[in-house]
Amino acid sequence: MGAEQLKSELNDLFKPNAAAQTAQFFKAYDGGYSQHDKFLGIKVPVIRAICKNYSDLPLTEIAKLLKSPIHEHRFAGLVILTNRAKKAAAANKKALYDFYMAHIAGVNNWDLVDISCRDVIGGYLIDKSRQPLYKLAKSKNIWERRIAIVSTWEFIRQKDLADTFKISEMLMADTHDLIHKAVGWMLREAGKRDRAQLLKFLDAHAHELPRTTLRYSIEHLPPEQRQHYMALKSKTRVE
Repeated sequence: MGAEQLKSELNDLFKPNAAAQTAQFFKAYDGGYSQHDKFLGIKVPVIRAICKNYSDLPLTEIAKLLKSPIHEHRFAGLVILTNRAKKAAAANKKALYDFYMAHIAGVNNWDLVDISCRDVIGGYLIDKSRQPLYKLAKSKNIWERRIAIVSTWEFIRQKDLADTFKISEMLMADTHDLIHKAVGWMLREAGKRDRAQLLKFLDAHAHELPRTTLRYSIEHLPPEQRQHYMALKSKTRVE
């Protein structure tokens, strides 16, 4: 079985009304962050179920999926790649990481980033230099910047928080709300592991964080602490 058969299975499930709704949700209109994306309107659990039959799909075939203009094709390719990365031996993780980085142009929406980079990128870099993430954090491409911060989720799971806070600081001035949300999300996850480190970061930066980032990052704090940090933000110029 190859990429074309998987594409065909997905294409057969095309639902025009659901596809239109999904396109609207992902802002696939002129000027939207997904303006060139095309959708089939298939629910995620259905895609995941189909992908189970393609777990051994060669990387050359996954590459064909990642080059597709159809969102669900790329999503399926990343599901297969990520499932493989979760089970891969150390030597194989490098091959999957290298493949991902070589085909990163196909990881071009927030859901595609979020389902894949933690395990494929973060999982490989867990015991290696994190410099590739700092390079991505400086990229002009929004999805590469999101990969930089969301990949640290794997480090957070191992209670290794330094890179999350450093990359969050790098992205504080980012103007895109999808970066604001991702940074706030990772700060919140870091805070679950070590609240003291999160509070130290917020004490230094709450006043300059985008409001969305701050709100996400403090969701699990007690009400009085949330009020305290939002008050610090309120003292600064309204964004």
